[in-house]
Amino acid sequence: MIRFHEVTARYPRATREALSGVSLSAAAGTLTAIVGPNGSGKSTLVRLLLRRMPRQAGRIEIASRPIETFDARDLARRVAVVPQRESAVFSLPVHEYVALGRYPHEGPWRAAMPRDVALVEQAMGDAGVADLAMRDILALSGGEWQRARIARALAQGGDALVLDEPTTFLDVGHEMAMFELFATLARSGRTVLVISHQLNLIARFAGVMVLLHEGRVAAAGPPHAVMQASTLERVYQWPLVVTRDPAVGAPTLVPLRGTRHSSGSLPLDGSEPRS
Repeated sequence: MIRFHEVTARYPRATREALSGVSLSAAAGTLTAIVGPNGSGKSTLVRLLLRRMPRQAGRIEIASRPIETFDARDLARRVAVVPQRESAVFSLPVHEYVALGRYPHEGPWRAAMPRDVALVEQAMGDAGVADLAMRDILALSGGEWQRARIARALAQGGDALVLDEPTTFLDVGHEMAMFELFATLARSGRTVLVISHQLNLIARFAGVMVLLHEGRVAAAGPPHAVMQASTLERVYQWPLVVTRDPAVGAPTLVPLRGTRHSSGSLPLDGSEPRS
C-alpha cells in the first residue's frame, strides 16, 4: 500500500543525507514498524509522506500511485497520519478536535453527516478518550493529548494509518491498549505503519520491522530476523542481549550496564575499559 523506492533526502545545510537510497514497503493487512536510533531518518519518512520536504531521488507510492498525483484532500482520505510533534493551539472540546479528522470527507457545505458523527464516537471509544469528550484540549495531560491525536487519525479513516511515536507519554496500560488496537486494525486489512523506539513492543506486535541506521536500511524482515544482538549493538552502540519474551515468545531486547571510556565510546561486550 505504501512504498518508498530508493528514496534520498537531505535537510538544508545538513552534513549528510537524512535518507540515502531507502526502499521499504508497508503492506495492507500488516503492522509494519520502522525503528532505529535518533537521527536515523525515521521521522523524515513521515515528512516526505506528508510532502513537507522535498526528496532528491526515488519514488513514494500509495497503492502503486505516485504521491505527487494526489491532491491534498485525496491524500488525506487515503492516509491518516499522527506526526511526532503537534501542539494544541486553539481551545476546542476533545470531540470537536477529533471531528476535524472527518474534514477531508465532508461535502461542499462542510456538514457532518450521521456517518461522520458515528465514526468520531467510535474513534474516541477506540482511543480511550470518550470520557474526555467535553474536556478542552488545552487542559489535557500529555498522555490524554496523545490519545486524542490518535482518535482524530482513527476518525479520519482511509486505507492506511501512519503513526510516529504514537505511545509517547502513555502509561503501560494505554501503551499496550494502543498497540493492540493497531494490530487489530492491521488484521482488518488496513495498512498500519508505526515508527517507534519501543523495540520490545514492536517485536510483539509487528509483522515486519525495518531498522534504519544513518539514513539507510540496516535490516528488514520479521522481528526475529531483525532483533539480532550483533546488529542492534552495532546500530545502537550499546551492549545488550536479545532473549525471548516469556509471555508470547517474541524477541526481547535487554540493555546491559556499561562503562564509558573517556572518549565517550562504550565497550560493546559490557566489560570495563582497559587502561
